[in-house]
Amino acid sequence: MELPRVLEQLWGLEGPARPGPKPTFQLSDIGAAAVKLADAGGLPAVSMSKVASALGFTTMSLYRYVDSKDDLYTVMLEYAFGEAPILYGEDWRSRMKSWAEAFRDGLRAHPWVLQVPVSEPPLSPNQLGWMESALQAFHDTKLTAGEKLSAMLLVNIYVRGAVQLTVHQFTKSPEESAAADRLYAQRLAFLATEDRFPATAAGMQHPQELEIDFGTDGFSDGLDTVLDGIQARID
Repeated sequence: MELPRVLEQLWGLEGPARPGPKPTFQLSDIGAAAVKLADAGGLPAVSMSKVASALGFTTMSLYRYVDSKDDLYTVMLEYAFGEAPILYGEDWRSRMKSWAEAFRDGLRAHPWVLQVPVSEPPLSPNQLGWMESALQAFHDTKLTAGEKLSAMLLVNIYVRGAVQLTVHQFTKSPEESAAADRLYAQRLAFLATEDRFPATAAGMQHPQELEIDFGTDGFSDGLDTVLDGIQARID
């Protein structure tokens, strides 16, 4: 089976070494340097030249390990999340909730992950490990393999969306986040007139009912709704 070179390296299946000097660092070093840059400045702060500079090497030397920026993203995702969580819950719901919370925490720690283009399903060791962990959460249900995959993707999409909506809470101070929320509410109240947007305007009469806090409680409430839907499918 032919695989991209970056996957061969991550899986320890790399073929004959390329001509040139013996490698002086590992993919894990590249991943750590790139993740550090992204954590500090977001995904735009990552480039082949900057990663090479952080490692003390030339940009050309980096191409002995990764062929493109997409390969670099693959390495970054592999080392940003690490190994998949071990789920010990007594039923599928508690196991899936633990998985979702672990995934959420990973995204909050590395919000730049949400900016990485998704060109294909995960194939690196740790990324496949996360998929396997989620699918195993449903091992005692009667869902088919395809239904388990769909359920896992549903939870994955919910977690990514919830973090995406509130990523500013983890990149700004509490005061800045509160000010941004107030400004949005004021602008919404001004623009969402009753004649054009009656449902939205009606909600502004009770703004506390429109507040969605994806902190611990809000995230769990939304996740419970998603899991309720999966339970209905199981039933």
